[in-house]
Amino acid sequence: MVRHTATSVVTIERFIIEQERQFPEATGELSGILYDIALAAKMIANKVRSAGLADILGAQGTDNVQGEAQQKLDVLSNEIIVKAMDHGGRLCAMASEEEPDIIPIPEGFRCGKYVLLFDPLDGSSNIDVNVPVGTIFSVMRKITNGRHGTLEDMLQPGRRQVAAGYVIYGSSTMLVYTTGQGAHGFTLDPSIGEFLLSHPDIKIPNTGKFLSVNDSYEQHWSDEVKTLMRHYRGLEGGSKPLSVRYVGSLVADFHRNLLAGGVFAYPAHAKSPKGKLRLLYEANPLAFIVEQAGGCASTGHCRILDVQPEELHERTPLYIGSKHEVELANDILAGNVVAAGSGGVSPGAGAYSVAR
Repeated sequence: MVRHTATSVVTIERFIIEQERQFPEATGELSGILYDIALAAKMIANKVRSAGLADILGAQGTDNVQGEAQQKLDVLSNEIIVKAMDHGGRLCAMASEEEPDIIPIPEGFRCGKYVLLFDPLDGSSNIDVNVPVGTIFSVMRKITNGRHGTLEDMLQPGRRQVAAGYVIYGSSTMLVYTTGQGAHGFTLDPSIGEFLLSHPDIKIPNTGKFLSVNDSYEQHWSDEVKTLMRHYRGLEGGSKPLSVRYVGSLVADFHRNLLAGGVFAYPAHAKSPKGKLRLLYEANPLAFIVEQAGGCASTGHCRILDVQPEELHERTPLYIGSKHEVELANDILAGNVVAAGSGGVSPGAGAYSVAR
């Protein structure tokens, strides 16, 4: 990977070109997809900044395929991404969390060899109160014959992703992506309208400081999940307690934990036995990023990137973040952890024991 000095100014376009040069067989199609996503992100960032002035806050009055109320910005962001991506000749189909079916490439436009799956505006219900929101995306290679993409092209395990990323619209707009060559972050400079490299080769701390979980569902959790949360809070196993940070925006909570260390947990529970988050639009792309940064992502029983999807809008439990905390979740939910006694042992240093 090309190394840059602290004083060099590296645009996302330059960075992508430099990465592409490492692969002589590259056609430039994947690079073009990333450019188009960056353009769409700038357009969405502009809409988010002006949402309170442009009458695009609040509910649209319609529901998405999951039965959730769509926000005006959900619909607008979805349209922006589709229009930015459907004519470049690089994609053969798209799928969105906001759309019930595959989005085909319009007739008259060339079809490429990739499919794009995306959540156009994660956390949009928080936009009215100025909580950060985000866009999440995943790119897969087409695996079927024929001109257009099919459901089979979409339903691939996450380990087959060729690119994934997210954009967070907060105090600044930041795009983080991976193509399997590390995770890299770019901050939008509003004075020039360009994403500039600000966080090269992101590495998540091996042991986390923060826990992001909606514990209002505690009464519906299994006994194993309750035990896990007691470990995270330092009430069992002698672990140092994690500080709870949860704003209800997956991108915002994930971004904090990626940079500072921590775990985001959305367990399955009695009211959502299959989990709540979407495998293809949320869990897979963030799992690809976190693994490239040295972390882990799990359903609580298996690696997220190994899950074989069966439905376009499939849901999954998710434990994602620092390696120590996610591995602890795997062990406890598998019934392998026994009490380690007291003693204030820090995580990663014998904070729990595993029954073999």
